[in-house]
Amino acid sequence: MAKSKISTLRILDANLNRCREGLRVVEDCLRYFLNDKALYKKIRSVRHDTDKILRDKYSELIKVRDSVSDGGRNISETQSKKLSAIVISNFKRAQESLRVLEEYSKTVFPGASPLFKRQRYSVYNLEKSVYKKYKKIF
Repeated sequence: MAKSKISTLRILDANLNRCREGLRVVEDCLRYFLNDKALYKKIRSVRHDTDKILRDKYSELIKVRDSVSDGGRNISETQSKKLSAIVISNFKRAQESLRVLEEYSKTVFPGASPLFKRQRYSVYNLEKSVYKKYKKIF
């Protein structure tokens, strides 16, 4: 496999993980802190739908994963955050990851690109819904 394809697959794998993780953090806040069943189910649905886009490519993605020597593993994180900052940063994490997935999938899985774009706009809309409903905490 060509180095450029391996690199692209690593980017897709990392960003799929990042997106799912970000959405899960928001989902758990809506579920456990805010007890908002309707919104948490919408976030969960977007997370599951995003995962399905490249689920049939899982074996290709996992083969190129190199989490042991990934230079990003040692980046320090902020120690404490308010609940609102956690939700906001994880919405942004998911949106940015979806944009990366949209762009890089064009080179190896072009049919996935418009699906990631649709997911990105779904996350933008959900972020707005959460903000409008809970603007007092934001």
